[in-house]
Amino acid sequence: MGLFSFQQEIAMDLGTANTIILQNGKIVVDEPSVVALDRRTDKMVAVGGRAKLMYEKENENIKTIRPLRDGVIADFNACEQMMRGLIKMVNTRARLFTPTLRMVIGVPSGSTEVELRAVRDSAEHAGGRDVYLIYEPMAAAVGIGLDVEAPEGNMVVDIGGGSTEIAVISLGGIVKNSSIRVAGDDFTSDIQEYMSRQHNLKVSERMAERIKIHVGSALTDLGDEAPEEYIVHGPNKITALPMAVPVCYQEIAHCLDKSIARIETAVLDALENTPPEIYADIIHNGIYLAGGGALLRGLAKRLQDKINIPFHVAEDPLHCVARGTGIALKNVDKFSFLMR
Repeated sequence: MGLFSFQQEIAMDLGTANTIILQNGKIVVDEPSVVALDRRTDKMVAVGGRAKLMYEKENENIKTIRPLRDGVIADFNACEQMMRGLIKMVNTRARLFTPTLRMVIGVPSGSTEVELRAVRDSAEHAGGRDVYLIYEPMAAAVGIGLDVEAPEGNMVVDIGGGSTEIAVISLGGIVKNSSIRVAGDDFTSDIQEYMSRQHNLKVSERMAERIKIHVGSALTDLGDEAPEEYIVHGPNKITALPMAVPVCYQEIAHCLDKSIARIETAVLDALENTPPEIYADIIHNGIYLAGGGALLRGLAKRLQDKINIPFHVAEDPLHCVARGTGIALKNVDKFSFLMR
């Protein structure tokens, strides 16, 4: 690609929490889905990691926005600006002409026509000429390395930031899918609410996220894998005096219980509506967990104990969808499940 290159090919996992861009099969951008805008001009001040540092710390002239909520675009203008900013990070070399973009973008399987149109429009406004969409669980399955076009049933549960996508895949298509708006963001807000109610401690979204990473768990007994207590600092919500509260993983397991139970129910519902022949394949192959939520300690074991089917956490679950979109980009003419 030189000064005169006219087409650039990129694959994008446009996520609620993080946006990942691949070029030539390699991850070139992996940034938080956050954009900072100037309140007066609506111009972009920062995007990705730099904008995330400003999140919940803004002054009156700057607003930081997470343009995606529950896996779909909540702020069209901010999403477009964020996509432009992240695409600029892909290739910073000087060019005489702006290249046209061929893009494959991962979208939630429960998206409505309006939501799909919003993603497509954002991509086109950000410079995309040839835009293809792929459902995230299908992309995750491709990224995990499953043969999605084989006459064999596989189930993928992709727990992202805004939604949990459950899909039964066979013969290059989705046989049964369900999308529930319970995922990583709900775990974070559960922790915020728990800290406020149980410890009278005000914690920010970012602090709740750190608690989830350090002591998040789906089980109250992790045995030897138990993490150490995490000290949470913040103001007492009644007196506003500073507090330091140690939090253990058992507490967090209790506070996340209801949200995880909703994911269990959704998986059982999907299995209930799966044809028997494919169900037999799933029992044999197990169910694959992808997305950032798959990293929650003890989640695979809890689901396996509840449903009596083996659960496998994908290798590098955070990047499964992104890798799948990258493979789809190379096989645009071959994969019939891509949407134009």
